[in-house]
Amino acid sequence: MDLELKGKRALVTGGSRGIGKAVARVLAQEGVDVALLARDLQTLSIAAAELAAETGCKVFGVSANTTNDAQVKSAVAEAVRLLGGSIDILVNAAAEPAGFKGPPKLEEITAGFFHAEMDTKAMGYIRCAREVVDGMRANGWGRIVSVSGLAARQTGNAVGSMRNIAVAALTKNLADELGASGINVTAIHPGLTRTERTAPLIAASAAAQGISPQALEEQMAAGNSIEHLVDASEVANVVAFLCSPKSRAINGDAIAVGGGAPRSIHY
Repeated sequence: MDLELKGKRALVTGGSRGIGKAVARVLAQEGVDVALLARDLQTLSIAAAELAAETGCKVFGVSANTTNDAQVKSAVAEAVRLLGGSIDILVNAAAEPAGFKGPPKLEEITAGFFHAEMDTKAMGYIRCAREVVDGMRANGWGRIVSVSGLAARQTGNAVGSMRNIAVAALTKNLADELGASGINVTAIHPGLTRTERTAPLIAASAAAQGISPQALEEQMAAGNSIEHLVDASEVANVVAFLCSPKSRAINGDAIAVGGGAPRSIHY
């Protein structure tokens, strides 16, 4: 299927690693020129050079902390300059991953921790959307896809649930506001996902438990319906479709990409 993405311009936040980088790779493979946004310029430069060499598309890195209005504004302006035009596609993936770190209990949740999490994953997504939406409106077309997470549908991490629910609520509100302008806004809910960070984390955790990395990975994979540890590239394939003109019928919805959370029904 031709996703009709060739020649589009995308900004992928959190694009130097993990799901963000995987999304940027798939978009570039589809002919999209991409600006990666993250905090560390050196890591960005390495990732951009790697993806450009792999795909033959233009891939640039622009540095910003998405909790800073001025930095986001400057980075998006630089992305527009480097890409040679306004942003057609925004993928919001800049957030601290939950990973293997246990969530804080009630008495451990401080105001500073809560506000930092919400500022990055909710307000950070808003900041980026604000800076690209005028260009999308002018062109009469755009796609905004935000990475949320299955904590929006599960207990066990209070702040994780709240920040992901906020992303889902933002997605539907923006979809209703921007849909008539040709801009579709969607979210994805990844579950446990294999990224470049996974292998060393599994090795360390397995050693601490006295089991083999393979045994631990099998335990992790058993947590979803397909009994397979979903890879970031598999998540990225879904995002690429949502970024494409083919996804016009999907707007305001959150798509789970965790391999099927057992026992839950969402309708």
